[in-house]
Amino acid sequence: MPQSAPPPALPPGIHPMLYALFGADGALDRAAMRAQVEGALAAGVQGVAVLGLGTEVGKLSARERRMVLEWAAEDLAGRLPLTVTLAEPDLAAARAALKAAEAAGAACVIVQPPSEGARSESALAAFFGALADAAAVPLGIQNAPDYLGVGLGLETIARLVEDHPNLRLLKAEGPALYAAELVAATGGRVQVFNGRCGLELTDNLRAGCAGLIPALDCADVQARAAALMRTGLAEDADEADRLYAAVLPMTVFVIQSLPGFLTYGKRITARRLGLPPVVDRPPFLAPTAHGLAWAERYAAALPPLLPR
Repeated sequence: MPQSAPPPALPPGIHPMLYALFGADGALDRAAMRAQVEGALAAGVQGVAVLGLGTEVGKLSARERRMVLEWAAEDLAGRLPLTVTLAEPDLAAARAALKAAEAAGAACVIVQPPSEGARSESALAAFFGALADAAAVPLGIQNAPDYLGVGLGLETIARLVEDHPNLRLLKAEGPALYAAELVAATGGRVQVFNGRCGLELTDNLRAGCAGLIPALDCADVQARAAALMRTGLAEDADEADRLYAAVLPMTVFVIQSLPGFLTYGKRITARRLGLPPVVDRPPFLAPTAHGLAWAERYAAALPPLLPR
């Protein structure tokens, strides 16, 4: 008898990546991190993600990474699935981080390429395959060569999906046209999510993406648009396009570069959550007067994410 397809790794929809928010002392701000989770819940998203590029994982110590993971799990308290990105130097460290994420209650882990050792396509395939086989939860690959400097081709991805049944999710960081190629190459056997702050939101969903992993900046609007796209009704798709168009200028402003995304996306999110002024941890892109004014304008055009 043919085997049934595995259940989805994550609920379709929007799973925002939390920012790393710091206090005046430069340490992670516990209250601000909790406010992001509460804001995500209020936004009507389908899950929460941590420890990706948006969490500035490269600036966090091993202890701080564990804190972010454990805080998010504690604050979610099972109300939404938690997705954890693994950004580790080698396979041994990635295995340890995987076990920590599983112990904290992660619903899914998404793995970035290792930062050390061989990074040829064959070496990356072996790395991802070993982790997929070792994971007790669904595993995903973040294929983002423009941001991470290395990635996998479509043929290698398709072969990995075929050979490792627990590889159940792909996170793209590219145009919706590329997401469509990923969907086609894997024959619908895995979920494809895109990032890029939600750029091309509705076209990513038309391309077959299960959802997006943006940030929290406008996740409430994105969640409404994604829900409308799932009804299959033409009039709902039109309304989803209108919602997306309303936040597109802000999305384009934020996604110009990774440093810009962290500098201004954080400030938009903090403003919508009613948090104190953002404290940046070096190295960072210093905000300009124009940038601050535009971030304030975009944030003020949207309602608060939490009651004031």
